[in-house]
Amino acid sequence: MNDGAMTNSSMTDTSPPLSADAILARCATSATHVAIEVVAETGSTNADLLARVDTLGGPLLRIAGNQTAGRGRAGRSWLSAPGAALMFSLAWRFKGPLHRMTGLPMAVGVALAETIAALGVPVQIKWPNDLLRDGKKLAGILVETQAARRDGGGDGAVWAVIGVGINLLMPDELEEQIGRAVAAAPWLAKMDRNELMAALLSRLAAVLAEFDDTGFAPFAERWNRLHAWQGRDVVILDHGRVLQQGRAAGVDAIGRLMLDTAHGPVEVLSGDVSLRLSSTIPSSNGLS
Repeated sequence: MNDGAMTNSSMTDTSPPLSADAILARCATSATHVAIEVVAETGSTNADLLARVDTLGGPLLRIAGNQTAGRGRAGRSWLSAPGAALMFSLAWRFKGPLHRMTGLPMAVGVALAETIAALGVPVQIKWPNDLLRDGKKLAGILVETQAARRDGGGDGAVWAVIGVGINLLMPDELEEQIGRAVAAAPWLAKMDRNELMAALLSRLAAVLAEFDDTGFAPFAERWNRLHAWQGRDVVILDHGRVLQQGRAAGVDAIGRLMLDTAHGPVEVLSGDVSLRLSSTIPSSNGLS
């Protein structure tokens, strides 16, 4: 574990810096086996951990004060400003096989949403795993997987690197750079960030351990209770082209989005597709 500390320009002088030891000391039992690294800046915490998974002996959390090459889903950039967001990645080894990992991003969304709500900031989930506050994006999740090296015969295990970015503050210049309205959580920004990170890690570790044993099925009902667009008309887009349209009806036991369409029920697997409300899509995209 790296016992480094990181100062944060958005915090007052009396606020403690992010510290691996301080986070670990505040963690629940579910997370006390997780190694923790804190760095002031890096390109991408996900890329850092993906490059190291073959050398890891157990779960590892890496937190950065600033990411210069942060990534989101489908190759999109994650834009942030130093001190304005909590950005981290968690490497976790699962029993596998890979096809059992389908619902992992949704389970992570449940863990984060429940934790943030318990801290006083109610949020909802947009499929598959964006967190929304008042209809605007508050946090994003990127899950990348890699087969564990098969030393000694191997057992088909899979490493997942789970990247999370949570907007705590949203400077006007950053929102202008992003080009759309996004949410922030100033209430969380006032917290000791070691406590905030420990709360998130503790819930995440418990959820990941449960997911490894059960898959997504036990989380489906919890996800559906947090579903931002339940019962609303939506479209599924692939690079701007409408693939499906219908009424969002929640997710099933493996994390597929269920749509009620004019031609009957349709299941949509998470991938490099986008979900939008029908009301936000111009008719030129094929909607009547």
